[in-house]
Amino acid sequence: MINRYLDHAILVPQMTRQEAIEWILSGIKHKVKTVCVRPCDISLAVEMCRGTETEVSCVLGFPHGAVCTETKIAEAKLYCKKRVSEIDMVANYGWIRSGLWDEVRNEIQGVVNIAHHHRHKSSPVLVKVILETSQLTTEEIIHATEICIEAGADFVKTSTGFNGEGAKEEDIRNILKTAAGRIKVKPSGGIRDNTRAQMFVDMGVDRLGVNGSSTPNICSGTGNSNEKSGY
Repeated sequence: MINRYLDHAILVPQMTRQEAIEWILSGIKHKVKTVCVRPCDISLAVEMCRGTETEVSCVLGFPHGAVCTETKIAEAKLYCKKRVSEIDMVANYGWIRSGLWDEVRNEIQGVVNIAHHHRHKSSPVLVKVILETSQLTTEEIIHATEICIEAGADFVKTSTGFNGEGAKEEDIRNILKTAAGRIKVKPSGGIRDNTRAQMFVDMGVDRLGVNGSSTPNICSGTGNSNEKSGY
């Protein structure tokens, strides 16, 4: 079922607490895999999702990925203590564009080591690495995917949804080919209807990042959402 592929994003910065609650409830209602929330909403989401089929993921270093490595590691420690099940971290794609591959690898590995040391229920906390593919060349995307594998990340993810285009079919094909089953793949950004969501699933991806306003349309197979604010 398509709903179990969905990370239901609740990341609009100006969202009120009541709006966040309503979007979390929508994710729970549709039995999405996770609600992907702002760090300030982790405790709220964990409490609301307790006893449901929906887990809680959160973003880290979002949306620019340019904070210090030490900051990302500190964030990871805090979010694990708050009992998230998954972390979506933004890679330093300025470093990727600079060819600073050791720095990129070490940063991802630092977050992975923290997350995998903590357990959510019976599993380690998972790490998805956001590359922001709209800002990278094909060669950079391919190399960055290899770096994510080397660093032990669980997923490679295309986009924040807040900078440039979201997931493109060509990029997903290249990532899937490079991954070759060694890491899971998550397209995100611009997936607003069932047809596009199912297309990526049929390509072989493992998760989909979608704006929470699009979840009802994707799950019901109806028309496009008009939501344009992120994802």
